[in-house]
Amino acid sequence: MVDRKGKGESNSYLERQSDRAVYVISVAAELSGMHPQTLRIYERKGLLDPARTDGGSRRYSQDDIERLRRIQELTNSGIGLEGVKRIMALETEIKELKEKLRVLEERSKAEQEKIHKHYRRDLVPLSQAVVLFRGAKRP
Repeated sequence: MVDRKGKGESNSYLERQSDRAVYVISVAAELSGMHPQTLRIYERKGLLDPARTDGGSRRYSQDDIERLRRIQELTNSGIGLEGVKRIMALETEIKELKEKLRVLEERSKAEQEKIHKHYRRDLVPLSQAVVLFRGAKRP
């Protein structure tokens, strides 16, 4: 197996199965329904960046196959390769922004919970003390 940087086998347990570069170009071409030369062209145009073995052979992941299918879908609808490249860059940006938003929402929720916890810990007993103080009879 080759990792996405082409630096040999990765031992990370967190590695996603779909990101593992295991397919040679002929298999990737067959899985995506394209000619191997088309995959090479897409790589030259910057639409695809397959991993490489130490010997320089391309290795494609399931993510790469899905990307190829998306490219094919867009080109079949009449969009040129530069347009496809821009659309896919924007789709990637949207995905990254959604992930950032999710992280920020989690942080915000955690901060709100922290504030409410401090409120309950500090202000509620204080408000009870004020009630007790007001209820105390003056001499």
